[in-house]
Amino acid sequence: MAARTVLVEADGGSRGNPGPAGYGAVLRDPATGEVLAERSEAIGTATNNVAEYRGLIAGLAAAAELGADEVEVRMDSKLVVEQMCGRWQIKHPGLRPLAAEAAQLVGRFTAVRFSWIPRDRNTHADALANAAMDAAAASGVATPTVEPPRVVEPPRRLGGPEPAGGGAAEVAARAESPGADLTSAPVSWEPRPSFTATRLVLVRHGETEYTEQGRYSGRGDIPLSSKGKAQVRATAARVAALAPNTVAVVSSPLSRCIATAEAIAAAVGDLPVRRDDELIECDFGAWEGRTFAEVREGWAGELDAWLASTRVAPPDGESFAAVAERCDRAVRRLLDAYPGQTVVVVSHVSPIKLMLRDALAATDSFLHRLYLDAAGVSVLDRWPDGGVAVRSINETAHLADL
Repeated sequence: MAARTVLVEADGGSRGNPGPAGYGAVLRDPATGEVLAERSEAIGTATNNVAEYRGLIAGLAAAAELGADEVEVRMDSKLVVEQMCGRWQIKHPGLRPLAAEAAQLVGRFTAVRFSWIPRDRNTHADALANAAMDAAAASGVATPTVEPPRVVEPPRRLGGPEPAGGGAAEVAARAESPGADLTSAPVSWEPRPSFTATRLVLVRHGETEYTEQGRYSGRGDIPLSSKGKAQVRATAARVAALAPNTVAVVSSPLSRCIATAEAIAAAVGDLPVRRDDELIECDFGAWEGRTFAEVREGWAGELDAWLASTRVAPPDGESFAAVAERCDRAVRRLLDAYPGQTVVVVSHVSPIKLMLRDALAATDSFLHRLYLDAAGVSVLDRWPDGGVAVRSINETAHLADL
């Protein structure tokens, strides 16, 4: 009899990291794509990584219930995939028991294959996880944080030796041993100095004519004004002093950002500017080039709906929710490409606000309360385990004399 293979797509997340958390898992027939089972659950207060592992465990358990012999697991959590494959260590004491439980389930199958997929290819499991997070938030029940304080774990470079204490199978073996201690690693609320975060220096482009006039400036390729060019020179000097070890400069493709990025790239070491289309400004559609007052006069109802929800787009435009999704993809690519290094990201007010909103685990009202100046600088650090530290927001001291 041919082996039965089941595809498991799993996801998890939290609103706040830690915060109200939940997971989702979808089981499919890999040949037809037919949904065989769904699993989702609100798990109280936890972090993203705990929720991701819980989604994996639920998916594997459901595959066993279906009598699967082989399982293909697809997840958008690179950390879980790499740890389950044994390529990244699992030093975080809160994740070890979960990895051990997942490894025990893996042992019930003839073969299990793990693959990382982009978030936009995991939408079914993501929707289930988000519904579970909504349920956790709506319950209002404060439960203890599942994951203890963070011990930062950097990824091991592929092809290098397997470090001691790495891999889910090794964790599972220790979990089954008498007297095994899975919580002996030192913990701290802050990363240990020997582990380096990926630092993202977020820079809004310099001023344009539209900026000065308060006009919606989305996909229109409006060049820097004379003042904007002066701002860019000052910003380049500030970034060179702030981040002398910058290894890459990445920019929106619009000319106001490219000009800003090129000045910064020259100042930090004559680096090339890498363009990323997903860092482009929100498409404001019919509102492009208009002031807020003009939009209020012509589209009062549409404007109110847009201000009330990030999922509403301007007429013929793009929603902030869509912008957030593509910016998240861009950030994930940078974290994968430049682990533990410093990258300058030159973009626009909407993408940068959304990155900061997510880094601070803030609500959508944050977007309308935060002011970002042209040529302002913000800094955030991202660790391999999902930890985030916002170092500064909208630094503008370098623009004081302009």
